This record gives sequence, structure tokens and C-alpha cells, in this order.
Amino acid sequence: MELKNLVLGPVSTNCYFLINKETKETIIIDPADRADRIIEKLSGEQLMPVAILLTHGHFDHIMAVEEVGSTYSIPYYIHETDAELMEDPDLNGSFLLNRDIAAKRDRVLKDKDILNLAGFSIEVIHTPGHTAGSVCYYIPEEKALFSGDTLFCNSVGRTDLPTGSDTVILASIEERLLPLPEDTRVYPGHGMMTTIGHEKENNPYFRRQG
Repeated sequence: MELKNLVLGPVSTNCYFLINKETKETIIIDPADRADRIIEKLSGEQLMPVAILLTHGHFDHIMAVEEVGSTYSIPYYIHETDAELMEDPDLNGSFLLNRDIAAKRDRVLKDKDILNLAGFSIEVIHTPGHTAGSVCYYIPEEKALFSGDTLFCNSVGRTDLPTGSDTVILASIEERLLPLPEDTRVYPGHGMMTTIGHEKENNPYFRRQG
């Protein structure tokens, strides 16, 4: 696995490029904004995009999804529960920018779906709380987790937007993410990479006592 990223959009969202080093097939995760920069990156690196994965439907993760998807005629995936949120500016946080931002659903996912893309086997982990349809994408063989806005380095995602819940997000992380191997690398939607082990020891929401 090779991984590259761009930080894009009004709230500095991580857009990841998950690359098969042998074939150059590439999965784009959360095309946050600036389709032109994403396309330039793909072209400059001679990458071959095959799909787009969305961790949830907030405006700052979807702003370039339709343009990039149509440019390369590739599908994009979102959890079935967040498809409506992605399509509705009143739900997806667009009001924070005083703009109407939305994207039409393409392909929808369910918890525990397995996606075989670009030579990777990717498990869909439904982690509601930041939004009702937030998911993380887990690649066991690469010890990699793309956590969207569910789990950050030393923090968790906000829960004050439509369909968010503080009790639900904490339960999602404790039940679905913290049991993963401690050396799993966590690539969040904002900020720096971390590991499951680091979050167990240092995240104030979950830090071990004693």
C-alpha cells in the first residue's frame, strides 16, 4: 500500500489516495474540494482511480465527489443512512458556509460490507455518532483504518450537527474501533495520523485509568 493525501477545503479536510504500488490503481477517500487539484494530483502521479469512498455525507467531505467521479467514470460509495444527508444541504452542514452543497447518491453501503477494490479488501465499519451513517474503512492486511470524522488524534468528532450523538459516537469507537489491533494506523478526516494503541492510552475520552 502507498498512501498520499491532499488537505483541501474550507476546514482542511484530508483527501486520501490509497494506491496499489504495483498497478497504480487508486481509491480516493473523501474528495473534499477542488476537483482540479485532485485531478492534477492523479495525473501528475500517473494514478488510475477506480473508486471513491466517502466516510460520511458532510459538505466538507463531498464537495468534489461528483466532478471527480464523472471525470473518471468511477463509482462513489456512502453508507445508506448518510445518502440522504449528503443530498440535503439542510442536513449536511452547508449552512456553516451559507451555501447549498450537495451530491446525489451513487452506490450505498451497509455495515460489514467488504469492498474488493484496487487489490485491497476493505471492510466497512458502521460507526454512527458524528452522523448516523458515518463509517470507517478498515484494511486488515495493511493495518490501516480511515476513520473520517469519528476518531481523531486525541479527540473524537463533533456531534452537534444533524444526526449526531455524543453517546453514540463514544459507543461506536469503544465497541468497533478500540478492539482493533493496537498497531493499526488511523488516518482521520482532519489532522494527523495516529494509532489505535495511542488513542487507548492518550485520548481523553478513552484513556485507561490506573
